[in-house]
Amino acid sequence: MPLPVVTFADERLSNGLRVLASEDHLAPVVAVNLWYAVGSKHEELGKTGFAHLFEHVMFQGSAHVSKAEHMVLVQAAGGTMNGSTWLDRTNYFETMPSHQLELALWLEADRMATLLEALSQDNLDNQRDVVKNEKRSSYDNRPYGTWVEKLLGHVYPAEHPYHHPTIGSMDDLDAASLEDVGAFFRRYYAPNNAVLSIVGDVEASDAHALAERYFGAIPANPDIPPLGDLSLPPRIGREIREVVPDRVPLPRIYWGFRAPPFGDRQLDALDVAGQILAGGKGSRLHRRLVRETRLAQDVAFTSLGFLHGSVALGWATARPGVDLDRLEAAFWAELERIASEPITADELARAHALIETDELGALQRVEERADRLSMYATLFDEPGMINDVLPRYLAVRSEDILAACAAVLRADNRVVLTYVPGGPPADEVAVAEDEPGLHAEDQELGEVPDEEVAA
Repeated sequence: MPLPVVTFADERLSNGLRVLASEDHLAPVVAVNLWYAVGSKHEELGKTGFAHLFEHVMFQGSAHVSKAEHMVLVQAAGGTMNGSTWLDRTNYFETMPSHQLELALWLEADRMATLLEALSQDNLDNQRDVVKNEKRSSYDNRPYGTWVEKLLGHVYPAEHPYHHPTIGSMDDLDAASLEDVGAFFRRYYAPNNAVLSIVGDVEASDAHALAERYFGAIPANPDIPPLGDLSLPPRIGREIREVVPDRVPLPRIYWGFRAPPFGDRQLDALDVAGQILAGGKGSRLHRRLVRETRLAQDVAFTSLGFLHGSVALGWATARPGVDLDRLEAAFWAELERIASEPITADELARAHALIETDELGALQRVEERADRLSMYATLFDEPGMINDVLPRYLAVRSEDILAACAAVLRADNRVVLTYVPGGPPADEVAVAEDEPGLHAEDQELGEVPDEEVAA
């Protein structure tokens, strides 16, 4: 059976805004997705956290929209919206009844053009406090909450912009002035640094005409500074270990490895390897560590794809009383085996089937298609990659997996974080557990923070 193809029209406004429109008239809904080519990697030393802070500030009003009115208008029209920030980008998105498309476009255009007219010291201070609370609840006071920050900090050297977390330094945010924040917005929030995708119940020609109507008069910024050379050696060059005492119910071990950049075919092979290792209860790690030896309560293995070098990572939560050396040895043995022993035909077929199910399910949703079109256009200048990803995964063979795992899953390219029960005294824990946002059950196991504004 031939794989489905996402068709789209690709145009660029005179101010540089790239507009991608894809028709889908199955249901009367439309998704709007705006990606800006600015993430935490664009931040300067001493000014970290600005990209994520701006994601929050963008919901605090603009010249013609009052504070928090963006959310109110979208929800009153029957839509949903949000925003997120990561290392390579920031994006904003709405899913609306199709007859409300113009509202979403007007809202996005107004804040792209006039946000600074509404930015005040009060708004900045308010959102700075919101980000601090987010860091406390999502990182500092959440069991295992610091693992992404620590893992990225070890995988990437201190001079690399991937080294610092997207949420940034609280000291840097405290020192941020209105002038600093305004300069950051003027530098990066320009139409020629953005991609707008419109997917759903709209004619492509109408979508482009509406984009021209609402965004066409916004001036470009011809002086967006280019990034320097962010390339890295393929391996860390040594093993790095850290033991983290934390207020956790059970010990957990995280493994991290520097991996090829997002878009590299070796990363495709590592993604398929992740399904073989930890894709459900039939996977190798689950079968050996959870079912057979009963060393682990849960296991995972996946990758985080970034433009200038990715991270392959896994974790295992120990069962009560389990010796951590035994757990680590068993996990590592499975990583060594996948890098040296051929994958069986059944394992490869199962991995391909799991990936195909996930990919086809995702592409049925207009909001996911809009997000992917924006992503591939922003990161690779190739929105058509939306149709290439699944065939690339299905083309991965046993020898590709062995080669990728042998190159990446090495002892001289390894970070090991071991979280052990510890932290504040019991009376402090009791107080903390009465606060919102601090309960382990509120977090999906192993959730990767992708800083979002709550809609």
